[in-house]
Amino acid sequence: MTFIDFVPALYYTAMIAVSVYFLAMSAFNVIDMYHRTSPPSVEDGPFVSVMIPARNEEENIERCINSLLNQTYNDYEILVINDNSTDSTQQILERLAAENERVHVYNGKELPHNWFGKPFALQQLSEKAKGQIFLFTDSDTVHNRESVSWAVTNMQTNNADFISGYVGQKLVTFGERITVPVIFFLTGFVIPMFLNKIVKSGYFAAAVGQYIVIKRDVFLASGGFEPIKKKTSEDIYMARYIKSRGYKTEFLDITDQVSCRMYKSCFEGVCGIGKNIYDFLGKNPALLLMIAALIFLFFFLPFPLLIKSIVTDNVFLPQLIAVNILFTLTWTVLFLGRKIKWYNAFLWPFLYCTLFYMVIWSFYRTVTGRGFFWKGRVVT
Repeated sequence: MTFIDFVPALYYTAMIAVSVYFLAMSAFNVIDMYHRTSPPSVEDGPFVSVMIPARNEEENIERCINSLLNQTYNDYEILVINDNSTDSTQQILERLAAENERVHVYNGKELPHNWFGKPFALQQLSEKAKGQIFLFTDSDTVHNRESVSWAVTNMQTNNADFISGYVGQKLVTFGERITVPVIFFLTGFVIPMFLNKIVKSGYFAAAVGQYIVIKRDVFLASGGFEPIKKKTSEDIYMARYIKSRGYKTEFLDITDQVSCRMYKSCFEGVCGIGKNIYDFLGKNPALLLMIAALIFLFFFLPFPLLIKSIVTDNVFLPQLIAVNILFTLTWTVLFLGRKIKWYNAFLWPFLYCTLFYMVIWSFYRTVTGRGFFWKGRVVT
């Protein structure tokens, strides 16, 4: 075999190995997360402060608050901040607060130049909170009646200081289906999530900002949102920071307790997720270049190569068929674990295409200084 023959043979062998690893890891992570997650059972316990930032959320905020009003857990408060909204968010919040004494509404201060919007809004809320446990959640989430109980139960059963995880994602349009599942990429089947339990480094900690639970004393001892005040992916950086300080973090399955429709189109999904990617990578261009190359070679290429090989009768056609089947099975396992319709797994070629575009777009918008227009603000 010549060197020219050896290179593609090595590439296709590596592709098989990668796809087998992903399938095994998707199954392991789903099972591991399931076993570490406890059903809600606690109804009385430490006082919980549920905190919600709201900026131009007139379409979502009432549904979110109403879902939190009739919890099985008894000892909690709901704090909402109107973050300088320009729509009718404030009027809705004032009415809800007048109707229910559990709801407390605050008006946000003007955003300082050295903070990003969401961390600053949540920092302001945390200064008003009375709870021993803080639960941060987004205004586009909908909670079932055991959401707060779930938080306290799993803090206790896991002896955790910080908990986050996957909430149930509602996918309606085709654009949502080929963008939103990108958030499962790393924690779904790339990273062995059990490493978060045995490795002290914060790099294996994970979080989704739609639902974060943290002990009050841990939050205050770690400086609140101050250390991550200018991060677009503040949820990930908080998990990493808390973990690096020696506290116990957990990433669990919250799909039965909370649901969310993050975005309503492909464009919204690209903007909402893409703005976090380069920041998530520490704005390291070398790391981003390596990630982009790996995504292109081992995620994007298998499907178009399969089509080409079918037409040209490539000698590596069996390997490509195997890789494509394994990728489909990987996403099937992942979607079943996340309680998403299994047939969405067949869209994985579009997902990887979208992911590759997001990586390049995130880098371009950041290094050119154009930033990201989000919630009426420019984030750089």
